[in-house]
Amino acid sequence: MKKGLIYVIGAGLGTGYAPLAPGTAGSLLAVLLFFLWPQASFFWLMMAIVFFLIGVPVSTAIEKERGQDPSLVVIDEVVGQWLALIFLPLFNWKIALAAFLLFRLFDIWKPFPINRSQSLKAGWGIMVDDVLAGIYANIVLQIVLRSGLLR
Repeated sequence: MKKGLIYVIGAGLGTGYAPLAPGTAGSLLAVLLFFLWPQASFFWLMMAIVFFLIGVPVSTAIEKERGQDPSLVVIDEVVGQWLALIFLPLFNWKIALAAFLLFRLFDIWKPFPINRSQSLKAGWGIMVDDVLAGIYANIVLQIVLRSGLLR
């Protein structure tokens, strides 16, 4: 893969270059993209899988040049945010906001085993912690939405 393309993908179409909170910018990109097909969860699951599989070598390549878990790599946030949003029984802007906030909370807080996943080698550590944060956020939202606490 060419170096320029590696950086475009790894930096989430440039959101990784945001001067403040590039991970948050990458997550916002994912939410905006999700609004294009909000009810197509299988599409977004496939996108998350494809971008995860691309994200591991892309993150590895950038990490070799920029050091461990460089902040400009946000492909992991994009994938994790998509996982926070898929297969929800309802979807609107409030739910998208809740998914965004929960994903960012779990991504920053890194409860067990998310914290341990960062010790995986190279791009795996970069990608897996955000996948787990997205799954945690999705589980919490599934419970909240199915209990009727958020509509």
